[in-house]
Amino acid sequence: MSDPANLREQALSLLASGRATSRADLVETLQVAPSTVSSVVRRLLEEGAILEEGVGVSTGGRRPRILRPAGSGGVFAVAELGGRHARIGLCSPSGVLLAAEESAVDIGAGPKAIFDEVTAAFDHIRAAHAPGQRLLAVGIALPGPVEFPHGRLVGPARMPGWSGYDAQRDLRDRFDATVVVDNDAKAAAIGEYVTRRESGDMIYVKAGTGIGGCLVSGGQIYRGGRGLSGDITHMRVADSGERECSCGSRGCLETVASGAALVRELGGRGLPVSSTRDVIAATVNADPAVVTLVRQGGRLLGVALSGLVNFLNPDSVVIGGALSSLDVYVAAVKGMLYERCLPPLTQSLSIEASVAGRDAALIGLGRLLRESADLRPS
Repeated sequence: MSDPANLREQALSLLASGRATSRADLVETLQVAPSTVSSVVRRLLEEGAILEEGVGVSTGGRRPRILRPAGSGGVFAVAELGGRHARIGLCSPSGVLLAAEESAVDIGAGPKAIFDEVTAAFDHIRAAHAPGQRLLAVGIALPGPVEFPHGRLVGPARMPGWSGYDAQRDLRDRFDATVVVDNDAKAAAIGEYVTRRESGDMIYVKAGTGIGGCLVSGGQIYRGGRGLSGDITHMRVADSGERECSCGSRGCLETVASGAALVRELGGRGLPVSSTRDVIAATVNADPAVVTLVRQGGRLLGVALSGLVNFLNPDSVVIGGALSSLDVYVAAVKGMLYERCLPPLTQSLSIEASVAGRDAALIGLGRLLRESADLRPS
């Protein structure tokens, strides 16, 4: 059976590119049952992601109703940058993700080189999925502290050459369009919140190469005085072994619970691991040494989060990022939260892996851009 979420994204991409304009086109291209396409189209219409208007030419039967993306006069280009990857996407003006692609990058190459790559990637995905569509706005999520809404990087670890960089101005000069720059965990938290359609308070944690966090309360991101809230990666934790952190301190959560920490530890033990993706693969293959270390990383993340849960009393804790795909990691976080938090606070607390998955930040950027005023076409 086809994944409904995947069918939804494929249908949006086909309609945005003009390769499909009706239910019949979608049935033929997607090779699924008409009833399945009708269900997907009905959902998209209810969301306001597409419009149904006019009729097409009959091919022997009833004339088909024409489908098109809402606000199809242009698109938003969005990108989430990690230490070693870039996920590039297109959103409709309603904020719906239309298409997404992933490629390898090295964030250490510096902002100008990285934004050159991002510009080329935007050109490629627009040509493939939205030819002729105007670029209305650009959104970028970065793996470091971002002074929001000004779009300037503030002391990011593991990002040489980025500190103090005005990413928003650079991108605005390149695209002559509205630009939003945010932290990756905050953008992902927005995307997760939108996807879940919940109204409660949520702590979101992005556990990948590094670790970032965010509180969503009353439907809004809590950003703090300079927009720099949520940097839990440098919280000091017990049992850290006083390892030196990329921030220059010792004993930070990043040194024991992040993908980078797991790679370093397993590599030091002689295991063939060079990336977070390798750690995930080894865990899925049930390598005992890897599973043990991943479980310990999850437990230490749970220790760090327990103080926040006791203090903030959220309705849910959501684990996103690459490590959220590992049940053993998420289960270890959950177990430690139940062990360390007050029973009244965990009685109705939801602790789950992300449902928005790897597109969470792109969805969040689409929402931020939709809420931005004074959009200008390029």
